[in-house]
Amino acid sequence: SALETLKIELSQLSKGLKYVFLGSGNTFPVIISSELSVDQERKLINLLQEHKSVLGWTIADIKDISPLICSHRIHLEEGAHPRRDPQRRLNPTIKEVVKKEVLKLLDAGIIYPISHSKWVSPTQVVSKKSRVTLVENENGVPIPTRVVTGWRICIDYRKLNSAT
Repeated sequence: SALETLKIELSQLSKGLKYVFLGSGNTFPVIISSELSVDQERKLINLLQEHKSVLGWTIADIKDISPLICSHRIHLEEGAHPRRDPQRRLNPTIKEVVKKEVLKLLDAGIIYPISHSKWVSPTQVVSKKSRVTLVENENGVPIPTRVVTGWRICIDYRKLNSAT
């Protein structure tokens, strides 16, 4: 199952934090304070291991959030006029990234389709931050470069925010 094989690339942590693993073979990483006593750390790890199944390790684990548990309503200012901004043009590669992400969120029940909305905000796709790597150019000279490791989908809610 996905829970048994979940293994991710870990990033460097800020001072005062450290990784501990709830599964064997460096699986199920969680971040805890590095300033806990040995006894506090042991108790925390035992508690987290005992309740590991209730944590959302992947987006697929967060299926069907009931509106009875969590719902959201945006309160608009009096007289706010709806805005339907056009979608920004996306190249075919980025369009595919957006499509996959939307399908993943639909499948997980985090978003759902609606047929009509008075408010539409544009999507922006940016590359995820990555470390600088030396990549050789055509002359064999190493050039510091940020290699794209993934994409982050953002929604431009500035106009909606100005009406709240």
